Amino acid sequence: MSRDPVRPLAAAASEDGPEPHEGPVPCLHGMPLAGGPGGPAARWLDGRATPLPAVGDAEGPRLPSSLPPVIDAHVHLFPERVFAAIWRWFGQHGWPIRYPLPTPQVIDFLLSRGVERVVALHYSHAPGMARELNRYVAGICAEHPRVTGLATVLPGEPEALEVLREAHALGLAGVKLHCHVQRFSPDAPELEPLYAFCSEKRWPMVMHAGREPSSRAYPVDPYALCNVTRTERVLRAFPDLQLCVPHLGADEFEGYGRLLERHDGLWLDTTMTLASYFPVEPPRRLFEVRPERILYGTDFPNIPYAWDRELKGLLALRLPEDTLHRVLGANARALYGLPPAAGADLTSDA
Repeated sequence: MSRDPVRPLAAAASEDGPEPHEGPVPCLHGMPLAGGPGGPAARWLDGRATPLPAVGDAEGPRLPSSLPPVIDAHVHLFPERVFAAIWRWFGQHGWPIRYPLPTPQVIDFLLSRGVERVVALHYSHAPGMARELNRYVAGICAEHPRVTGLATVLPGEPEALEVLREAHALGLAGVKLHCHVQRFSPDAPELEPLYAFCSEKRWPMVMHAGREPSSRAYPVDPYALCNVTRTERVLRAFPDLQLCVPHLGADEFEGYGRLLERHDGLWLDTTMTLASYFPVEPPRRLFEVRPERILYGTDFPNIPYAWDRELKGLLALRLPEDTLHRVLGANARALYGLPPAAGADLTSDA
């Protein structure tokens, strides 16, 4: 009787070392839903009534002219009906959305304020949804040359790999996944063909694989699905994968700092970690460990504070000029193979 070949993620898990770790959690979108209190770590929203409050802070009219070209590497674009559903959820379980703008206005808002380019992210939460979303974002990118759009797929859904192939053919620049919303762990075996495809095509993947920001309202427990060990299994099994974890890997900042030191395929973005909205100190050390692997991102428009609050938090770190140049745009340009900014007209979308 022939034996099944060792799967890459299973092989990576065998290298975890003597400390006990949980095994992979399968994709859960077709299974009974369950929450749970999770591990002993204090969660950002524990003890706080939701929705969290709006900030009401002042916003700047545009980016300071002294800054290098700025790429917002974490902007959400959805069809209006999907945006409306997302905002309803946030209004009950997250925070009030300060900028409930439809996609065309999201783009105009940021570009008119001096942002050079946006990286557009979206995600599907049900089988059969991704193809429509991917076509929608590809159409937006065709209309707006300064929008770089990523694809999505629901891991484990029928024809998931074919969905990615079609999105790649549409010219999208990578893929976005969300462990909390799509209910999977990073080391779930259903993701292996997706990781292999992205590795082969050198197609970046943005995956919300950190535990925070989390919510008790999710139908699964993010602390059970996500941890730095699971992410490292992926990086070991697929060393050519270019994986960007948003929110600087929150809340395991130290663990993701260690992964940055070990794995050239890992990138992080700043989204919502520098805005002083959650009860955490900005993890400055991450910018010192691998300054060429950190991207600036905001989560716009799904934020409860001023559009430039994340930028102000970044500037407050007083990073070296070269580091700031990398974080604000050069690193996103490197990850996604974007054209240089020299001579770009930042007042129009042409």
